[in-house]
Amino acid sequence: MRVDLFDFALPGELIAQRPVQPRDSARLLDVAPDGLHDRSMRDLPALLRRGDLLVFNDTKVIPARLQGVRPGSSGRRDVAIEALLIRDLGHGRWLCFARPTKRLRPGDRLTFAEALAATVDTKNADGSLVLAFETTGAAFLAALGRAGAVPLPPYIRSGIADAQDRADYQTLFARRDGSVAAPTAGLHFTPALMAALEQAGIATAGVTLHVGAGTFQPVRVDDTDAHAMHAEWGEVPDETARAIDRTRAAGGRIVSIGTTALRLLETVARTHDGAIVRWAGETDIFIVPGFRFRAVDLLLTNFHLPRSTLFMLVAAFAGLERMKAAYGHAIERRYRFYSYGDCCLLHR
Repeated sequence: MRVDLFDFALPGELIAQRPVQPRDSARLLDVAPDGLHDRSMRDLPALLRRGDLLVFNDTKVIPARLQGVRPGSSGRRDVAIEALLIRDLGHGRWLCFARPTKRLRPGDRLTFAEALAATVDTKNADGSLVLAFETTGAAFLAALGRAGAVPLPPYIRSGIADAQDRADYQTLFARRDGSVAAPTAGLHFTPALMAALEQAGIATAGVTLHVGAGTFQPVRVDDTDAHAMHAEWGEVPDETARAIDRTRAAGGRIVSIGTTALRLLETVARTHDGAIVRWAGETDIFIVPGFRFRAVDLLLTNFHLPRSTLFMLVAAFAGLERMKAAYGHAIERRYRFYSYGDCCLLHR
C-alpha cells in the first residue's frame, strides 16, 4: 500500500511531553461499533465485559542510551560517541545505533561511564553496529543502570530524558529487562484501576516483547512492501496461553494492551493455525490493512504518529477510514498523542 495513505496533519503541540498524573486520569476515545465516545481510562472496566482477558506486555525499559568516547590512537583524535542499544544478542553482544557511525570501524574500543567498555564487532549495511561489551549479565545491567539514560523518542523533549522519566517511562507491569521503548498503552494503569478491573470480573495475563528499533524508525519508503521491520524477541508463557484458551472457551474476549502484545499474539496465531501456544522467539511481523487478525478482539493503544507502522497497524485492526475519522476527532478535541499521551479502545 502507498505510505501516503497513512498520512495526516498532526499539530506538534499535541505530542505529549509528560504523562498526566495520576496515570489513570488519561483520556480514552472509545472507537466503538456505534461511533466515537469520549471517555477516561477509569471508564475502562465499564467498557469491557465480565470474563474478558487483558493481555499486558511485562517488558522493562533499560537505560539504553549511552554517552562515551572512542579514544584516539595512531593519529586519530578522540571522538565523542552516543550509542543506543537495540537488542541483546547474547554473550555481551548488543545490536545498536551509534553516531557518528562513519568515525567507527571494527576493532575500535569505546569507553562509557561507570567502567563500561565495548569493542565494535561489526558494522551492518543498515547503519547499525554490533558492540561486544566487556561486562556481561547482572554486572552489565547494574553498570548500565548507573551510566545509561532512558531512551526517549525524539518527539519527546528532543529525546533528552531526566530523572523523572526513569519512573514515568515504565509501566506498572515491567519486570523483564530488555526494551528500548515502553509498551506505552500500559503506562495508563494504576493499582486502583487494576483493582476496579478485578472487581468487574476482568482477568489479566502477561506476555513479553522487548521493544526494539522499529519504534524509532520512520517509514522512509513509498510503499509498505518495501519497508523492513527490525526483529524483536518475545515470549508467550504457558499460563498465558492457557488463560487465552479458557477465555475463548467461555465466550470472553482477548483485549490486547498495546500494539506490542498484539504483534506477539498475532505472530503466534499466524504460525499455529489461530491457536495461542507457549512460544518464544523473534518476530518481525509488519501489520498493514488486509492482515487477518486471529488472536485479538479489542486493542487499547495510544495515538500514533502519521505514516508510522503503528498507525498502519491500527488502521489494519479497525479500518483506515474509521481510524482517520477517529484521529480527526482526537485532534479536534485536543487529545494528547504518542508515548506520554492519551489512548483509544478499538473494537474490531
